[in-house]
Amino acid sequence: MTEPLVRLADGTVKQVSPLTGTTVWTVPGRGARPLTVPDRERRPVVGGGADRLCVFCWDRMAETTPEKSRLVVDAGGAVRTVHDVPASRLGAEVPELRSFGNLFEIVSQRYWRTNHGTVTPARVHQRARDYVSEPAGRAQVEALLAARAGAAGGEPASPGSPRWWQDVEDLFDGSHDVVVARRHLVDGARFTDELAGPGTLDVTEHRRFIAFTVAGLRRVYRDQPAARYVAVFQNWLRAAGASQDHLHKQLVAIDEDGPQLARELVLARSDPALYQHAVLDLAVRHHLVVARNEHAVVVAGIGHRYPSLEVYSTAPAQLPWEHTPAQVDAFADLLHAVHAATGPQVPSNEEWHHRPPGADQPMPWRAVIKWRVSTLAGFEGGTRINVNTIDPWQVADRVVQRLVELRAAGLVAPMAIGDQCEDLVLRYGQEAAR
Repeated sequence: MTEPLVRLADGTVKQVSPLTGTTVWTVPGRGARPLTVPDRERRPVVGGGADRLCVFCWDRMAETTPEKSRLVVDAGGAVRTVHDVPASRLGAEVPELRSFGNLFEIVSQRYWRTNHGTVTPARVHQRARDYVSEPAGRAQVEALLAARAGAAGGEPASPGSPRWWQDVEDLFDGSHDVVVARRHLVDGARFTDELAGPGTLDVTEHRRFIAFTVAGLRRVYRDQPAARYVAVFQNWLRAAGASQDHLHKQLVAIDEDGPQLARELVLARSDPALYQHAVLDLAVRHHLVVARNEHAVVVAGIGHRYPSLEVYSTAPAQLPWEHTPAQVDAFADLLHAVHAATGPQVPSNEEWHHRPPGADQPMPWRAVIKWRVSTLAGFEGGTRINVNTIDPWQVADRVVQRLVELRAAGLVAPMAIGDQCEDLVLRYGQEAAR
C-alpha cells in the first residue's frame, strides 16, 4: 500500500485518505496564510433585536415547524426535556435547545410514504389535530404550508382537505430534524457579527448540545424504520453551506449507505480494527495526535479536501446513544475544544459518522471538523487532485498551540494535549488491536 502521507523534497505534501481514497496536495508557501474570515455586514444590535435576527431565534419560534422537543434549564440548574410543546406555550419558558422538523427537507416525508409505504403514526395524527385546534397553532401551520408551497412555485392545498391534512401531518412527522441552540449572538454582543458559534458555548452548554442531538438521532431512527442511516452534520456560517448564521445541527434519514460509508463497510469487513490501523496508528506515527481525554481522541485528518480534524470515541460502544453520559460528555468536550481553537469566524462543517444500526461491521463513533477556507475550482474538477492550503502537520500545530492557551484560561475541559497523549487505542466493538 502507498504511504498515505508523504513530504517531497521541495516541501510539497501529498495525502491519500485511507478511508475514502481522496487525493490531496499541499504546496509550499500556502499554509502560512491566515484562515479566511468571511465578509459580513457589521450593524449595531438594537434593543432586544439579538433574539430576532433569523428564523431560528427565540423571538421567532412560531416561524419554525412545530417543536418535537426542547431542553430547559430551570433556575436551580435542573435540566429537563419537554416534548410536543403546543403553539400557545412556545414562549412560556426560555429553552436552551430546540428540535423541530426542517421545513425544506432534503428527503421529504412524501418520499418515505411513496417509496417505502410509511404511514403516519396515530400519535402524530392526534398531535397535529391538537396543535391546529389552537388559533396560534392553526396560524403557524397555515403560514408554514404557504411558505413551502410558495418556494416550490405553487399554492398550498385547500384548508381542511385530505391533502391539506397530509401536508400538516408531514410537518410533525418528517425525518429531517434541526437542533438549534439558544443564542444567535454571544451574550452582551453589541454588533450583529458577534456570532455565538459552537466554541463560544461553555463546556456544560456544549455537552448538553451534543447529548440532546444524540437523543434526537435515536428518535429519528425510531420514528423512521425504513432509514438505513441518519446523517448528522453542522454547517457553521453561510460559506460552509448554512442557511442561517445561527448555531444548529441537522439530522437527515436516508435509505442507503452512500458511497463513502459503503466503502468503509467493505474495508471494515476485512479489517475489524480498520480505524485503529488506518487512522489512529497513522496519526501517532506522523505526530498528528492533537488531544485526548478519558473517552475520546482528536487527530489532524489525512486526505481531506479541506484542513480537517477528527474526533474519535475511544469507548467500546459504537452507536452514539449506546455511550454512557460520561463518554458522550468526553466526545463533546473534544469537539468543543476543536471549535474553540478554530474560532467562530472560520466557516466549518462538522460531520458525524457512526455504524448503521443494521450493519455488522464494527465502526467507532467519530466526527470530522472541516475548515472551509478554500474553494474547489477547475484544477480539482479536472484532475480529482484536491489542493489543500494547510497540511495535517500545520493543522495539528495550530490547534495544539491554541488548545494550550485555552486550557490555561479554563475555556475548555481538562485534556491531554499533543505529546502528553498516551494510551491511544480505539476500543469500539470491545476490541481494537493495534
